[in-house]
Amino acid sequence: MNIFKNLIYFFLKLKEKQLEVRLDKHLKARADNKTSKTFLSPNVTVTISAQTDLNKDMVLKSVTEIVSGVKNNPYMLLEYIKAHGTKVIKLPNADKILALINEDEGLVCELKGIEALYINILTDSGFSLKSKPMFILRDGEIEPYYMMHQFYKWFSLYHGLPGFDYQSQKLFRKYLNSPDTKGLENLTLDEMIGLKEAIARDNEAIDFTTNYAKSIEGSKKVLNKIKTEGGADV
Repeated sequence: MNIFKNLIYFFLKLKEKQLEVRLDKHLKARADNKTSKTFLSPNVTVTISAQTDLNKDMVLKSVTEIVSGVKNNPYMLLEYIKAHGTKVIKLPNADKILALINEDEGLVCELKGIEALYINILTDSGFSLKSKPMFILRDGEIEPYYMMHQFYKWFSLYHGLPGFDYQSQKLFRKYLNSPDTKGLENLTLDEMIGLKEAIARDNEAIDFTTNYAKSIEGSKKVLNKIKTEGGADV
């Protein structure tokens, strides 16, 4: 992965960390999701997340096996996604179309209201104010590491990890792309917990992608050394 992509991931994680710090200042009660329970007070925070942790471990292991098995071929990852019931759409100027509703290419989670209607019409998904998660991309070559990051998030969503519901993703998109975090203090506890989960899922996808890229680049260096020198110190 080149220096430019490393910088993008670095600043993305830095922004997410800033959001987490701001959120922690306002958590004062209890919130539940499908796989975790959080109890909070001014001095103590207890999170019971055994099921979430098990699911995270399963996702990491499974995605590692899948990505390695297809040698990180983005088109084969897309076929896997389609085979598991998620719609994959190719649209001209998909980046510009999605930017109008503050979304990026790749995994587009559930939408509601006018945004859902907009996406449903453009993707021939019916006339509804609620959309299903889908993949939306431009025609042409797919950047492998970007696809890997998006695939990891899709796999986490598919296997029930929290943070992908409409409200959590809407807040995640809003604050990640905002120059400040004004308004966080007005979020409900459930909204704050959901936003923290959304940040965590994106962080997990970034970590997987960067670690995989480093391992591949390291393997290439060793292979090149073997080819040129007949051996390598590993």
